[in-house]
Amino acid sequence: MLEDYTNVVYNYKGNVYCYCLETNEKREMVVGGFEEDRATLKKLCPAKQYGLECKCIGTCPVKQGIRIKLDVDRRIFTPIDRASYKWERTYDKRTSVERVNGRLDESFGFEKHYIRGKKKMEVKCGIALCVMLAMAVGRVNQKQFDKMRSLVKSA
Repeated sequence: MLEDYTNVVYNYKGNVYCYCLETNEKREMVVGGFEEDRATLKKLCPAKQYGLECKCIGTCPVKQGIRIKLDVDRRIFTPIDRASYKWERTYDKRTSVERVNGRLDESFGFEKHYIRGKKKMEVKCGIALCVMLAMAVGRVNQKQFDKMRSLVKSA
């Protein structure tokens, strides 16, 4: 629960909900954006934004919307709101990067390595990434689009 509001709660995924004070109906609050100068996320009343009927709209403390400081819980409240479409697009990019990192670990043996020094590791990782890209270009040139991400020659 947020300290300033008795009828607003959030979960570990960053979804913020308001409860109607009369009917106790739960609704997810609408993303209102990020205010950089205040370091806060804006959340708007779902009844006002979507034209829904709410019995306590006249007395509701969140009818004008709320601001949530990122300091409330930094792991949950980030400058990009977790309930927004931008978060989904950004998170999709993260998962694709993790797939490349997994290939580096598994296929190129970086999980158990004996390389010492940042410069040497940067060179070895750079070479491994170049090899991955070269393999992909080779597969595309041979019209083997389904094997583009494969690093092993099929039998």
